[in-house]
Amino acid sequence: MRKLILTFLSALVVLVTNAQTGYQVGDLAADFTLKNVDGKNVSLANYKNAKGYIVVFTCNTCPVSKAYETRVEALNQMYATKGYPVVAINTNNPVASPGDTYEKMQERVKEKGFTFAYLLDPDHIYTKKYGAQRTPHVFVLQKTNKGNEVVYIGAIDNDQQELNAQRDNYVQNAVNQLLIGQKPAVSSTKAIGCTIKWKKEASK
Repeated sequence: MRKLILTFLSALVVLVTNAQTGYQVGDLAADFTLKNVDGKNVSLANYKNAKGYIVVFTCNTCPVSKAYETRVEALNQMYATKGYPVVAINTNNPVASPGDTYEKMQERVKEKGFTFAYLLDPDHIYTKKYGAQRTPHVFVLQKTNKGNEVVYIGAIDNDQQELNAQRDNYVQNAVNQLLIGQKPAVSSTKAIGCTIKWKKEASK
């Protein structure tokens, strides 16, 4: 019985720890330098005229990510020129998910005609730092004097299959509010999508 209780408590600690990882709304997000599909390194600081960023943790292979590709591109088309570019980051380890290799990312961009940066996070450093858990998982950042403040975390909208014309466009609404000097009325939603395919840690 004592062993069972200890096992339960250990599992509870793990769950609580995982729940607390990553950024919360109001935190300042770290910049990054990651390889884009064009071979160049990209940082948020490269966007000199940006007012903020729509950071999308995604991948090539998840059906939910695929369902949102057109909408992610539309967000970049709508907001990049207004100061909120999309910056997409592939979260998946290519060994665990062969369809998410760097070469496959390049093929996907060419096939779909993406205009946003599509970066590789091979060791999950920023995926973990931001706290992304699903693909897609969005973090809207606003540039402030203190740094890049997280103002929205969660889903793109509440309509994966684009069946509801009256869907709640969470990211779009958040950025629209930021553009008129307001904080997003909805700052957090549940990201719905595939689990991230993590890199297997070497045994010690």
